Amino acid sequence: MNQERIPRMSEPLAAYLVCGGKWHDIDFARVELLKLLGETEQIRTRVGNDYSDVEAIAAADLLITYTCDVRPSDAEQEALASYLEGGGRWLALHGTNSILDFLADGRVSAPRSHHRLMQLLGSRFIAHPPIGRFSVENVAPDHPLVAGIEEFDVEDEIYLSELEPNLEVLLQTHYSGKAAGFVQEDWPDKTPRPVMYLHPVGRGQVLYLTLGHCRGPYDMRPMIPLYPRTERGAWEEPVYYELLRRGIRWAAGIRL
Repeated sequence: MNQERIPRMSEPLAAYLVCGGKWHDIDFARVELLKLLGETEQIRTRVGNDYSDVEAIAAADLLITYTCDVRPSDAEQEALASYLEGGGRWLALHGTNSILDFLADGRVSAPRSHHRLMQLLGSRFIAHPPIGRFSVENVAPDHPLVAGIEEFDVEDEIYLSELEPNLEVLLQTHYSGKAAGFVQEDWPDKTPRPVMYLHPVGRGQVLYLTLGHCRGPYDMRPMIPLYPRTERGAWEEPVYYELLRRGIRWAAGIRL
């Protein structure tokens, strides 16, 4: 893995994209992320559905994940820890921190499992209120990742999560109320909800961006044979693509 993070333009950068899981239009997200990665000629990308190719992850200059309910083994979690502790950068998107069980009564549970993964990511998804429109505020306007990003509105999921203490929050929103359909339904706490943050791990870092929900007609099977609408969430907003572009450059060690 390139430890200097800022390679010469003549040298390729190895990206590893994990794009897989459930209840989302993974095909759509995969294509959109590959198009963004392809905008930087020196980035050469390999793609996996999960974390099983630990050798490819260890060799990567940058790691990007868009998943939901992808559950790495203990060995795979330790490989991710080694990647970060050695100086790796990981752009984690949307449901990467989501482990979900659908219960017999129809509610959704977020089991307290995969502790190492959640510790590395800096958060554990617990619930979200119904998809709706909300405002996202920039709380670190001098940071290159969000410099010039004005407060914006987006229709997406507000992630209600358990958080590690050492996060550098860049974007946030606010929510208190109900998360209907989840085991942990009541969220009376008025504390801000991080939308984008940095989390240091050893010599490396995670950049987590919770936005990016997407779902198509076939993505809730077998529970719902034909989902009645197509949802694109933040993918419909130009500001989301700007944040993704900056996140990719950050992960690649390219000056913002």
